[in-house]
This record gives sequence, C-alpha cells and structure tokens, in this order.
Amino acid sequence: MLNATLKSSISRLWDKFWSGGIANPLTAIEQISYLLFMKRLDELDIKKKNDSEFTGEPYESIFEGANEKLRWSHFRQMEGGEMLSHVQNMVFPFLKTLGTEESHFAKHMGNAVFIISKPSLLVEAVNIIDEIFEEISRQQSEGQGFQDTQGDLYEFLLSEITSAGKLGQFRTPRHIIQLICELVDPKLGDTICDPACGTGGFLLGAYQHIITAHTSKQHRITDENGLTRGLLGDKLTSEKQWKHLKENTFYGYDMDESMVRIGLMNLMMHGISSPNIEQKDTLSKKYNEDSHFDVIMANPPFKGSIDKGDINETLSLNTIKTELLFVNRIINSLKIGGRAGMIVPDGVLFGSSNAHKQARQMLLNDCELQGIVSMPSGVFKPYAGVSTAILIFIKGGETEKVWFYDMESDGFSLDDKRTKINGGGDLPNIVEKWKNRKKQTENDRGSKFFWVDKKEIEKNDFDLSVNRYKETKYEEVKYENPKVILGKIEKLEEEIVAGLRDLRISKL
Repeated sequence: MLNATLKSSISRLWDKFWSGGIANPLTAIEQISYLLFMKRLDELDIKKKNDSEFTGEPYESIFEGANEKLRWSHFRQMEGGEMLSHVQNMVFPFLKTLGTEESHFAKHMGNAVFIISKPSLLVEAVNIIDEIFEEISRQQSEGQGFQDTQGDLYEFLLSEITSAGKLGQFRTPRHIIQLICELVDPKLGDTICDPACGTGGFLLGAYQHIITAHTSKQHRITDENGLTRGLLGDKLTSEKQWKHLKENTFYGYDMDESMVRIGLMNLMMHGISSPNIEQKDTLSKKYNEDSHFDVIMANPPFKGSIDKGDINETLSLNTIKTELLFVNRIINSLKIGGRAGMIVPDGVLFGSSNAHKQARQMLLNDCELQGIVSMPSGVFKPYAGVSTAILIFIKGGETEKVWFYDMESDGFSLDDKRTKINGGGDLPNIVEKWKNRKKQTENDRGSKFFWVDKKEIEKNDFDLSVNRYKETKYEEVKYENPKVILGKIEKLEEEIVAGLRDLRISKL
C-alpha cells in the first residue's frame, strides 16, 4: 500500500499539470505515464547492468553508445529549456521505438505526442517523480517491498482520475477485481482476455492472481481486504514459463487509443513485458476472436448502445444495448469449457424485454451458470450508484442449479467517501463459501448464500435477481396481554401525576 507521503506527492504532481495548462485528465495521465516510463526504464536498465556484473551473465543495455544521453539520470540534470528540448526531440522519439515493430506498444505509440511545452512544468514533474521513487526505495529498504510498489503507484494515479469520474467511465475497484479472480481462478497456461479492458485492471489482476498461486506460503500475506496476496512467484522457476506468462497470456481490447496506451503502460509497469492490448470495438464487425480464450473477465460499459449496422453478425441478441451484447460477446469469445467472470447491472438479471430474457437463457442453456454474487449499490460510488452483480459461468454444458450470494459489504463504506472499514466485509467469506459450495449441505434461503434449481428459475421467467429467491426471516414478537399493558400505562400515569404534584409543592 502507498503511504501518505507518496499519495501527497501524486496530488502535487496532478496540481502541477492542471496549473501548467494540461487540464484534460486523460491527456494528463498519458503525459505522466510517459515520464514515469522514462524513469522506470532507466532504473530497470541500471539494475540489470548491476545484476549482470554480479552474475557474469551478458546484458545488452538499451542505452548503449549514443543512447546513454537518453537516460533519465542524464537529462534530469539539465536546465529547464535544454531539458524540454532534449526530451521532446531525443528521448520521446526513442521511447516510441522500444520493442519490435510488430509489438502492440510500438504500434500504438506511433501516434503518441509529448505535449508538455513549459520547461517549468517538466522540471517540477521530474523533481516530484524523483521524490516519489526515492520514497519507494526507502520503503523497500525497510522491508516493505513485498509488492510492486511502483505498480501500485501507477494504479493510484489511475484511481485518482476515475474516482472523480473524470474519464466518464467505471473503473472496477481493485478489491472487486481480486474477488472475481478468486472466483474464476485463472491459471498458468490460460489465454486471458478483457474485451473492454480500459486501463487493464482485470488483466493485471489475473497476472497477480497467477503469481500469488506460484508464491510459497511463507511469502504470501492476507491483505487489507482479507484476500491472499503474494507477488514473489518463487515457484515459477522456468524462464520459458515466465516468457509465456508475460508475452502470450493477456489480451485486451478497447475502443479508445489513449486508453490502450495507458493500459499497455500499466501492465508494463507491473512487469508484463509484452501485453497484447489492441484498439478495437469487440461488439463491431471488425472483431473475429470467437471461441478463442480460456478465461474472460470484464466490467463492460453499462447502459450504452451501438449502431445496429455496426453490430457483429455473430451476436444473435436482437438489441443495441451494450450490457446485453457483451454477455453474448463473452460467451462467443470463450472456448468450450472456458470460464468467465463479468459484472452486469442488475437490470440484466430481471429485465422483461425479449433480449433480456434471451441473454439469461443463453447463460442457463448454453453455459453452466455457476454463481451470481449480488453487490450493493455503493460499490461504484462516488461516480455511480447503480446496483450490480457478478456472473460466474462456463461455456458449454447446461446449468442444473445456480449458487447465489447476497453481498452486504465489500469492506468499504457505501457512501461517496468509500472509507475503509475493519476487515474485508463479505469478501473473505464469499471466497471461502464459493470454494466449499459443493460441500454445502444446508440450503437456507434466509442466509447470505444458497442454491436455486434451474427449473425454479425457468418458472420465474428466467429471473436471476437474488431478491426473487431469498427468503426474509421474520421473528415472531410476543406481546403482553392488553390488560397488563393498560395496567402498566395507568401506573406510569399515576407516577407522572405524583411527580408533578411534588414539583408544584416544592416551587411554592
């Protein structure tokens, strides 16, 4: 977790950009990302060179020869005007050439522009970023380096933007991503996709989940949300496995090229060297990745729509509502036996239109709909109060019964402040009950979790809302005999009258 010093530095960095004339949040995060990336490249290269000298294994630096002057540690010593010219004309063009010509990073960086035009802004930003990395180094020297703190820094930057709604879209809270990863359980060797990836949060969550699974127990911790976390990956001993994990595992798509660049840098900041993120509308005719992925996790756009003429012909639902089309898209994109975890607005679960019913029939008849976790409406505050649910399903087979869990708390207050409360709310309990659901002997509809047979769901017009099936327990209240109650009231009246009489006498 980031301490108060780091959070304060990030706030100062934002303030400098806004006061420096870069007020558009998406533009600002892109420019900050470029600077962080420059700093990160220099640090990583120096570390690899030192490791090479220690082990004797060869290492070819990306900053060899003339490129030595492109290091952060070189240009940060320059005076403002010289530094700006050097970064604009030398460093940033070099940054755009990193990776192979075929890499997604090089492809999407082709249109990137470095727009910081004030020397004072660049100098201030460079100084603050240096302070940030010095604080990270200090934390790690004190034994707090069990997480990729530099990656946490980047995630905090992203959360600062979206928590205020500045991007106009939902960013899935990190602990909800962790929960979905626990439920879907992506594994080493899976191909993992998010068809509406935004900043790449689900792909990063899947990566960290896999690393945790391959971290020895003594190096794992229980985090503030009550979930297990360990990012050492010491049980992954094969270079071939690491290469496959970082280069051939994660695939993401987003309509906005700026978001694609941010997502690429987010994953690369966390150590995923070659993420496969592309600019593409996965609901459109340009997308052709059906029956392709082992795992899909996503929080698709809510309440959007698409031009009917642009909808991919393989999507059979007769609707333009994106929240329904993405159900169709995710099912189509999975291999047979592929697993999915997706967030949907509650309306998908009980909507009465033909398209709503058809979407639910797809989940029950074309898939094994394993579970539904209903979430409280405050999970996406402060920028949306919509009620949502998590769907967990496997493509192929048929549903026999569905496991429901009615989440009451996600570990944060459900108001706009979203203050952390003690423990992880229901999250640890959801994971525990999910993993042991098949051993569940009792089926109390009045508890937070229970099973519902598919036949019952069909009788209820394929309604999948938890409130349709959850039973509310009423405790019988026994009242005293009315004569006894009246006697008590009369006695109280007598005491009141006597008290008033004594008060009147004492005042005379």
